Parts: sequence; structure tokens; C-alpha cells
Amino acid sequence: MATPAPAPPTSPGSLRRVVAASLIGTTIEWYDFFLYGSAAALVFNKLFFPDSDPLVGTLLSFLTYAVGFAARPIGALVFGHYGDRLGRKKLLVLSLLLMGGATCAIGLLPTHATVGSAAPVLLTALRLVQGFALGGEWGGAVLLVSEHGDARRRGFWASWPQTGAPAGQLLATGVLSALTGLLSESAFESWGWRVPFLLSGVLVLVGLWIRLSVDESPVFKAALAQAEARKSDDVAEKMPLVAVLRHHWRDVLVAMGARMAENISYYVLTAFVLVYATSDHVGLGKQSALNAVLIASAVHFATIPAWGALSDRIGRRPVYLLGAVGVGAWAFPFFALIDTKGFGPLLLAVTVGLVFHGAMYAPQAAFFSEMFATRMRYSGASIGAQFSSVAAGAPAPLIATALLADYGSATPIALYVIAAALLTVVAVGAAKETRDRDLSAIGPGTGDEPRAASEASRSASA
Repeated sequence: MATPAPAPPTSPGSLRRVVAASLIGTTIEWYDFFLYGSAAALVFNKLFFPDSDPLVGTLLSFLTYAVGFAARPIGALVFGHYGDRLGRKKLLVLSLLLMGGATCAIGLLPTHATVGSAAPVLLTALRLVQGFALGGEWGGAVLLVSEHGDARRRGFWASWPQTGAPAGQLLATGVLSALTGLLSESAFESWGWRVPFLLSGVLVLVGLWIRLSVDESPVFKAALAQAEARKSDDVAEKMPLVAVLRHHWRDVLVAMGARMAENISYYVLTAFVLVYATSDHVGLGKQSALNAVLIASAVHFATIPAWGALSDRIGRRPVYLLGAVGVGAWAFPFFALIDTKGFGPLLLAVTVGLVFHGAMYAPQAAFFSEMFATRMRYSGASIGAQFSSVAAGAPAPLIATALLADYGSATPIALYVIAAALLTVVAVGAAKETRDRDLSAIGPGTGDEPRAASEASRSASA
């Protein structure tokens, strides 16, 4: 069997184009996803669950928010399977269309006052479509950059799609903040909340135009050629999911554990904080809470590439562990600052929390990509990331709101975040360092042999 020639390295111009396409795509997808979370905290309790007590209505609103996470593992399985078989680019285009279409449809939904109980049912169905699309988006976006990028700076380049999360949060919160500032409360609840959802249609057209302009990753093309050559020799190729569970199950568990503190802390810092800061316990206005998340998200965006670059110098694990320990240690000061009822302390609390979160989120893309072989990488990275989201990000605002309702105190919520941080520290501490792995050399049952190959290539290029 002839071995296909390795793919030529990606030019700097092409790499920047790939990074831009992934960043813009993930920004739009996260804008859509986070817009729902912010609206759930601010208005959906009144529009879709008006017969409930305000805090109970918020709980029900966050329950529909959590439903989107339940669909993310299904999206990870479907998009991962076909992304490993057909390529990253095709599936990324589909995920963008699904997410944008569902978000625009939410902006057109009738409320409970118009159609009664059918309104929350329709809302939940569209939330499922959003979750399904996002379950496939993350893995494809970060892999497209990781597989195109320079191995010596993979952590830096792969961290850019990760900035799509704070960029999407920034955009969603910014639009909502502007509307709540310009419109009266009655106008915002009547029609203003629909505007940011309908805006998604325009953003999707821009994202598609850019995403369609990039090429498939050279690493995937080379792996596909090798797979075709094996087929000609009558060597059957296993389904990506089967191969992942057989050869990379430990890596999947590490990825799931690594996501716990990252996912839980993020939704406490950006979604639940809108509930806590505006509750009777604290009493800050919606505008103040939104502005704090807005400014903190801008800082989060700026620090993620710096954390990614640091992971190229000292490794993925040390940076990730710093972030996990940081969010755990910050849990009690975070709520203590908000309890002072001032905007400055609130801003400091969210900003520091998101900076620590970035230390986990930035190296995550390269870290997870380097765990899996090419023909099962989309499946492995997506499964590890999205299956954990069901237990982590999905119930985080719901659990935090329930704890606040039951205890009237932030202490159990802080302990919840600390427990997640400890779990992540154990998972990442048990993992192998992946910084020096060659993506094209990683095979089933990844050991230390790819590291030697990568180090040799580094020496040769030095």
C-alpha cells in the first residue's frame, strides 16, 4: 500500500483566513446561544411562564435553557461521525445554518399571552435545535484551526475560535444592553427582545460567506487519502465513535472532567450573575448587571489568546490547572464583592472570574485536539466536550438559582463551583501533557511516541 505524501504546510495568509472563518462562525453560534441565556434571565420568565412566581418563572426559563444542552451530545455524535468521514468544513456550514435558523425563529415566536402553553413548547423545540447545532460546531471549528496551524504556536492559533464565546457573549449582551437602555421596559418586553434574535439572520449570511471561502484541513485530507488507500487493500475502517470508545476512552474521560469547572463557572459568571445581581438580595438594576458582563467579556476576549500563547511555552496542563484553581479560589470573593451592591465590585468580580476561566478555555482547543487521532478527532473532541456539558453547563444556572431560592445565600453556590474546580484539577492532573504531539502522527492508543516525532520535527525546523 502506497503511503500518501504529507500535506503541504498552510501558508500564513491561508491560516489567518481559516482563523477568521472559525472565529466569526463560533462568534455567531455563541451569540445565538448566549442570547437565549440572557433573555431567559431577563424576560422569558414573564413572556413564556407568566403564571409563576418570579423566581419560579426564572427556574422554568432556565429549564428550557438547559434543554439545549441535552441536545449537544447528540449533535456531537452526529457531527463528529460525519465530520470525521466527510470533513470539517461541510459540517461547519450546516451547523451555522441550523443555529441561525432556530435563533431567527425564536424571534418570531408567539408568547404565552397569544398561544398559551404552546409557546414554551415551541421555545423548547427551537432550543433543542440550537443545542444540536452547537454540539457539532465547537469540535469542527477548533479542529479546522488546529489542523491548519503551525505546531509550535498551535495553542495560540487554536485559542482564537475560543474567543468566539466571549465575542458572542459581548455581542449578545451588548445588543440587549443597548435595547434595555433605549427602550422602556414595556416596549422591550413587547417587541424589543425580538430584535437581537432576528439580527442573527444577517450575521449568519456574513458567516457563511466567510466560512465557504476556506479549504479543508491538510491533516484531514492526508488522513482521508490514507483511509482510501486502506480501503483499496480491503482493510475495513471502524466507525469513528467505535474507534474513540475503544482507543481513546481515557482521553474522553479526561476531557469531560476538564470541562466541569470551565463550563460550570462560565454559566455562573455570565448567566446566573444576571439573576443574582438583580435579585432582591442585591438589588442592582438590569442595566448594571448587563454592563458588568459586557465589560468583563471584553477583557475575557483579550486574555484568551495570551493564555493560549502561554500554553505553547509551558504546556497545556499548567495553564489549565491555574485556571481551575483560580475559579475555585475566587468563588467566595466573587459573591462577597457582589453583595456590596456596587457596580465597581460587581465588575471586578465578573472580570477576575472570567480571566481565570480563560486560562482553562484558551488551551482547551489544542489540548483536546492533541488527544485524538485524525480520523476520530472530531468525534473524540466533540464527545468529550459536549457530553460533559449536560452535567456541567446545562444545570449550572438552574442549580444556582434553586440553591439561592432554598437557602437565600450564595454560600452553597460557591461550594458548588469549588467542587467542580476540584474535579477538574483531578482530571487534568491525571492527563498527559500534549503540547509536543504531532497531530498527523497521533494514532490509536496514543502514547508518548508522537511526542518524539514532533520534537524531531521541531528540531529540524529550528
